[in-house]
Amino acid sequence: MPTGVALRDARTQLLAAGTRVLLRDGPAGITSRTVTDEAGVAKGVLYRYFADFDDFLASLVQDRINAVHAMAAELSDRAGQGTVVGNVSSALMRVFDPLGLALVRLVFTRDELRARLRAGTPSGIPMLTEAVGALTEYLVAEQRLGRIVAGAAPAALAHALIGTGHLLFAGELGGLPDESAVQEVVEAIVVGAEPGVDAPFDGR
Repeated sequence: MPTGVALRDARTQLLAAGTRVLLRDGPAGITSRTVTDEAGVAKGVLYRYFADFDDFLASLVQDRINAVHAMAAELSDRAGQGTVVGNVSSALMRVFDPLGLALVRLVFTRDELRARLRAGTPSGIPMLTEAVGALTEYLVAEQRLGRIVAGAAPAALAHALIGTGHLLFAGELGGLPDESAVQEVVEAIVVGAEPGVDAPFDGR
């Protein structure tokens, strides 16, 4: 590996390389060596910008958490537009895209990484907790507009949507679910929370 490569923004290049390795090889395949090989730099370069490898991985996840926060603002701005099911479905497809799923698997498999992220996410699973918060904010906004009934519990709905969404996306073999499949699941969860929509009779 070259040792004197001049990098305009080494930190950004290393993070981009880590993303590519994670998407290609999964959590088991991402190491300091595979990242620096992918970036085309000497292994020591990584430790000039990150305290250790878990610090590097925490930065990868934090970048995604920042993206979820940005999505939360965009989603809240969508309140009153389109449909609740459509807006939530689009959000789930953004959260659980291939990179999102890979990062969730990474967080689940590395105890030290979760510990590093506790400062920003003191409870729950980093990234998923922020996604729950984003959906909660959106559903509260829709509730204020009357598109979610007053008696609904936005936080409980958001937890159900993220939990079920993760199972749906992570459980797909050979690819991600299409938009219609996601909307069907979302509709099943929010039914009864929308005005004028009764929950289906369950036979009891």
